[in-house]
Amino acid sequence: MAGNYRQLKQTLVAAGNETMYETILVTLDGTPTDRAIIEHIKQLAKLAHSRLVLLHVADGWAARTYGPDAVSPEIAEDTNYLRQVREEFQSHGIPTEAELAYGEPAEQIIKRVEQKKFDLVAMSTHGHRFLADVFLGSTATRVRHSIGVPILLLRAK
Repeated sequence: MAGNYRQLKQTLVAAGNETMYETILVTLDGTPTDRAIIEHIKQLAKLAHSRLVLLHVADGWAARTYGPDAVSPEIAEDTNYLRQVREEFQSHGIPTEAELAYGEPAEQIIKRVEQKKFDLVAMSTHGHRFLADVFLGSTATRVRHSIGVPILLLRAK
C-alpha cells in the first residue's frame, strides 16, 4: 500500500497541485467497515493537504420521522461516534468537520454533495446484501450514479 501512496504523491506533485483534493467528504456508517476508509483517507488527506467533512446518516425510525429533532439512543451513539472519528483525524493534524444527517443514506449523501463543494467522496462498501441490493441498489451504487464528483470506493475486508 505504501507504493500506492508514493505514486499518488508523485502524481500530485507533478501536477503542481498538492491540494488536488482540497475537501473530501468521507461517509461513515458506524460499522467496523469504516476502519478501511478511515485509515486510507488519513494517509491521502496528509499527502493532499485536504480538509475533511465526515458524514454519517442516522436512518433509524426516530431519525427518519423527526429528523434533526430526533432524540434516541441511536442519535446519541451516532453523535459520539462522529466526535471520536473527528478527533482521531484532528489528532493527526487533519482539519476535520463532522455532520450528522437524518433519513435515507444515499439521498442524504447526494444532497450534501449537491449543496457543498467536494473534490472527492470517499466511501467504504460492504459488498452485497443480496435481495436489498437487487431491489433497492446499494448506497454506494446509488451515490456513484447520481453525482459528478470523483468517488473513492474501498471495499472493507
